[in-house]
Amino acid sequence: MPTRTLDCFYLDQPEFAAAYLLRGGAEAAFVDNNTTLAVPRLLAALAAEGLEPADVRWIIVTHVHLDHAGGTAALAAACPSATVLCHPRAERHLLDPSRLVASARVVYGDATFDRLYGTIDPIAASRVRVVADGERVPLGSRDLEFLHTRGHANHHMCILDAHRGDVLTGDAFGLCYPTLQRGRRFLFPSTSPTEFDAPEARAAVRRIVATGADRALLTHFGPITDLAAGAEDLLDWIDASEAVLEAAVVCDLPNGALEAFCFERIDALFDRKLAAAGLQLDTRERDLLRHDRELNAAGLAFVAAKRRG
Repeated sequence: MPTRTLDCFYLDQPEFAAAYLLRGGAEAAFVDNNTTLAVPRLLAALAAEGLEPADVRWIIVTHVHLDHAGGTAALAAACPSATVLCHPRAERHLLDPSRLVASARVVYGDATFDRLYGTIDPIAASRVRVVADGERVPLGSRDLEFLHTRGHANHHMCILDAHRGDVLTGDAFGLCYPTLQRGRRFLFPSTSPTEFDAPEARAAVRRIVATGADRALLTHFGPITDLAAGAEDLLDWIDASEAVLEAAVVCDLPNGALEAFCFERIDALFDRKLAAAGLQLDTRERDLLRHDRELNAAGLAFVAAKRRG
């Protein structure tokens, strides 16, 4: 079975956030699982492959941002034989998600949080296993290799499925929404709060290309090929984003004004890149990218304020 891309319909948007279903013989693994509300979709995809929840061996999260890992506890509860695999820095958030939940509730408000994410429960320590950089775990007759890839988040990792020529990249190889791929590919990085690190982001992109994989499987959204060309685009974006960050660090504005400062520049950067790709957006596409423009600006502003001390 080829790796299946599962549309989670995150934020009620098609082709916005994906989970992946991998199969090795009679065993299965999920990579990223979106939110509690997406879990029925994941289980339906599993059933469509003739598999049972008890056949799921691994539930893998690239990092614990809620659009990637919010459904982990619910999926683990539904798959009694599965072990959750994560980066060492992510483990504590899976065992006790209260800090993540509290932060998200501040951002979204209780009603919106409940609508988007549902309930996020802690996971028993006995069902969580951290994986080291370069570690391999079996899935059927093949191995999955784990690559620690900072830059977007300090607790981020990618998964190399060399048998199929795939690397599952979470947010480390950018975002590439299918609706925007009209001619020249439009691929851009995520600098969302709170741990963007430009040198590490560049290192992650280069490491992904160095795997020799044929495809990068992005959580946002789906498979892409020609990783070398994609990396060139991403590295240029990361350089430009770092320039915005550096300008924010040294500007005369107070910390409270940095997000607007960064948004103005990130907004202009997106417009330049869209024009270079020959893209004119409809209303839905503008709304889609507004979310990412705001998140990227907020992430740069956060890091700038932190560096100021």
